[in-house]
Amino acid sequence: MSDIFREVEEDVRKERAQQLWKRYGTYLIALGVVALAAVGGWQLWKRHQLQEREKASTAFVAAQRISNPQAAATAFNEAANGAPKGYAEVARLAQANAMFAAGQTKEAIAVYRDIANADRGPVGAAARLRAAWGLSEPAPRQDLAALLEPINQAGSPWRENALEVLAYADYRAMDRKAAQAKFEALANAAEAPQALKARAKAMVDFLKGGGATSYGTVPPDVVALPPPPAGIATAPATPQAP
Repeated sequence: MSDIFREVEEDVRKERAQQLWKRYGTYLIALGVVALAAVGGWQLWKRHQLQEREKASTAFVAAQRISNPQAAATAFNEAANGAPKGYAEVARLAQANAMFAAGQTKEAIAVYRDIANADRGPVGAAARLRAAWGLSEPAPRQDLAALLEPINQAGSPWRENALEVLAYADYRAMDRKAAQAKFEALANAAEAPQALKARAKAMVDFLKGGGATSYGTVPPDVVALPPPPAGIATAPATPQAP
């Protein structure tokens, strides 16, 4: 008796499955096709991204090997065009560095500013610092402070670097007291990198020794007289009368 019920139950399940297939079979097939297409598209996209990264990496390395700064800047610019975002940002930063080395200061600073405004990560922070150093000689201190404000905040890992630029700006403005105080704070800052602390300590010693205000005196050059021609005796010095 149990076998009969089991057979009936199986027949009922088959009948229901056939009805469901007739009703939804087309949709299930379409769904399967879409799923396979999605998987295939994902794999193609990943392969394309890998190829683009490899292409950008090759172009970047090739640009690094160029010794001429102007030619290197052009190569880095070409490497940035069409490259994935991260590669493009690094290539543009390297482009600005090469432009700066080539003496294109204004153009380099403009690129640094563009990068800093577009990126809030490490690349943008590095570009902001480089722009500030490039402007540290001619720009007013308030302009530098405004430029560095986004990274000159409590908790920012770049704050000590920003403060170093501002301390140097005080030194350039002949504000020895303010510069020395800032450099002393940086030299004793636990969060500051060791290289930065060493530079700050050197500036403190320089300022304490009178740097920026006292340069001492330079003795006049001693002009050596040429020796007399051969065969000509020199006259003895005439003694002074007592």
